[in-house]
Amino acid sequence: MSTSWQRRAATRPKAVEATTLVLLSAFTVSGAVVTRAVMPEAPALWPGVALSVVACAALHRRRDHPLQVLAVTLLCTMGQGALGYLLTPLLMVPLLWAQYSASVRTPRRAARNGALTAAAGIAVTGLFVPSFHDSPILVIVNPAAWVLMSAAFGAYIRVRREYATARAEHADRRREEEARHRVIQERMRIARELHDVVAHHLTLADAQAGTAAHLARTDPGKALEIVGRLPETTAAALRELKATVGLLREDTDPANDLTPAPGLGQLPDLVDACSAAGLEVTVTVEGPSRPLTPVLDLTAYRIVQEALTNVSKHAATRTARIRLAYTPHYLTLTVTNDTAPGRPAPVPVPGPGRGFGLLGMRERTAAAGGTFHAGPRPRGGFEVACTLPLDRHDESPAS
Repeated sequence: MSTSWQRRAATRPKAVEATTLVLLSAFTVSGAVVTRAVMPEAPALWPGVALSVVACAALHRRRDHPLQVLAVTLLCTMGQGALGYLLTPLLMVPLLWAQYSASVRTPRRAARNGALTAAAGIAVTGLFVPSFHDSPILVIVNPAAWVLMSAAFGAYIRVRREYATARAEHADRRREEEARHRVIQERMRIARELHDVVAHHLTLADAQAGTAAHLARTDPGKALEIVGRLPETTAAALRELKATVGLLREDTDPANDLTPAPGLGQLPDLVDACSAAGLEVTVTVEGPSRPLTPVLDLTAYRIVQEALTNVSKHAATRTARIRLAYTPHYLTLTVTNDTAPGRPAPVPVPGPGRGFGLLGMRERTAAAGGTFHAGPRPRGGFEVACTLPLDRHDESPAS
């Protein structure tokens, strides 16, 4: 019932305003009649009723001209007091409402000055009520207090509204900042994808071309075989670049043009590509393999891919070992390579001209909630190891 009434009131604001002012006029006029009835010396009725109606009618413009309406209602109320009416809250309703509107809708200084002026005017008017000169609280303090209370309540509502507005603006700014942050994160993710794809495939292509050039004189057949597999490496690079850059396409682009993100299921192809580039890779799987979510599967694949890329670029030997260890709660990836006798293991440190392979692997692991370690091995060589939690991804929806 109340919801229906609120809906009707929202669709008929002028009717609601007119009804409110009519009811308010009736209450104010009744206040004048009651006040006249209890006065020892009854003042004239019709001037008091007329002033009540004028004060209530002025409230119609309270939203557009709050200070002017406050002045009109104050003069009407002071006129009633000068006629000998006792200024009760019922008789002062138009003034109190106007004071509330002024406190809500005008600048703070203007609202404060208006409240003080109205309270002073009402206090002075109390001196004109001859029948209650012996009761200053009733004719001076009490009416002025009602005016100040109305002003205080209006100021409180104003502060609440300003606070709500500030919170809404803060929430909007926070949403905008979060949106910008998500955009930056997405750009960084795409940049890591592009780095991994380009660095890995170009490194393999460079290694294949170098191996073919080295074998061109001693073993032309093997060199031709390696050169024949070189287009497969470049084609794979183009496919992954297309899939990665496809994330930036408009929604109107055909969805079937996007290639699924790679995962550990493509690990044999990765090993074959490394073998074509002259890098011998062995894979060891410990424990029963478990299905991974697309995000975790891509993270694991990219870490292995980048680690093998670092081996191709920096390692002194052409061998690498991949170890996948499945446990009920974790997947541990380890990529190791030995170093040549008598040579220290080169460490691919990120810096100018050195790339960001280790940094990218560390960030991917951190994003998945895992731990990452990379560094020289005690017995020589280099090792990249990370542990990825499986439990926190079991409930993740596939995307």
